Amino acid sequence: MLVLGIESSCDETGVALVRTRVQGVPELLSHALYSQIEMHQAFGGVVPELASRDHIRRVIPLVQEVLGTAGRTLAEVDVVAYTRGPGLAGALLVGAGVACALGAALGKPVLGVHHLEGHLLSPFLSSDPPEFPFVALLVSGGHTQLMRVDGVGRYEILGETIDDAAGEAFDKSAKLMGLPYPGGPHLARLALEGNPAAYALPRPLLHSGNLDFSFAGLKTAVLVQSQRMVAAAGVVRFENLPRENQADLAASTQAAIVEVLLKKSLTALERTGLQRLVVAGGVGANRDLRAQLDAACAKRKVRVHYPELHLCTDNGAMIAMAAAMRLQSGIQTASTVYAFDVKPRWPLDTIAP
Repeated sequence: MLVLGIESSCDETGVALVRTRVQGVPELLSHALYSQIEMHQAFGGVVPELASRDHIRRVIPLVQEVLGTAGRTLAEVDVVAYTRGPGLAGALLVGAGVACALGAALGKPVLGVHHLEGHLLSPFLSSDPPEFPFVALLVSGGHTQLMRVDGVGRYEILGETIDDAAGEAFDKSAKLMGLPYPGGPHLARLALEGNPAAYALPRPLLHSGNLDFSFAGLKTAVLVQSQRMVAAAGVVRFENLPRENQADLAASTQAAIVEVLLKKSLTALERTGLQRLVVAGGVGANRDLRAQLDAACAKRKVRVHYPELHLCTDNGAMIAMAAAMRLQSGIQTASTVYAFDVKPRWPLDTIAP
């Protein structure tokens, strides 16, 4: 079975083609991605209306590119999958509308996919796919969650953010430092030059006794520290400080975020008794997080799995894979009802198994 997947939840248009197998993990045949980063940089963040309009321009050419790369035709597609939510309402509607139009035109069923389930299952696209059960650290955009995953659709939330997520902490802290959009990757690169122990920033909820997260206080602490540094140096803006000072704050910010993610993940492994950890979502590409998780889990003889680096951010491959795994496992069937709706707010633990 060939599954065409379309992702359009925010500022990346992704399309992919996946083939299910009788046994084993579905196979990724081809994928293509267009990022809107350059367009949104002028505004310092995503402009929803511009994002939606750009998805309209990009999605059909990407479908054609993916099919051409795989040497397939639209007529050979068996199911068209799309991101149903969560995400920006207008952006989601573009992907859903195109997917359902293609399904109706081809007489093929469609399947709406949960965006976070796509991230959660994206490590199955890697050269070292995990096995169930495992603990998952999902760190994608506005979401930070720890889950026990016993199979496709069998998810138990162990802890989640009560305010800002890790990705937001990276991006908002970077914006306070005057770094360009998207801030997280820029902060991580700047942190490579700094001292992670230069500033004593808070580790919110680190000793709370539960597995929940909170990063809003850290963002405030970064703001206060940056203002102190600017005042002490007698400059106008943070970006006017010497680069080594900027790098020290970036490194200290990253260290605080990574320490919380690391220790909460290790606690989740201890409490569940599982010996496998999956890390998914954009923050999962962070070098420092990967290095510290790898080292800590190696000591505990725990296997760690990540998506390939180019599949950490939003992409069509994870949507096609999630749909294929749901269909292959038999827990869901695609539908020929093309009257679609989207779910901009859609908790992962509410999806049907």
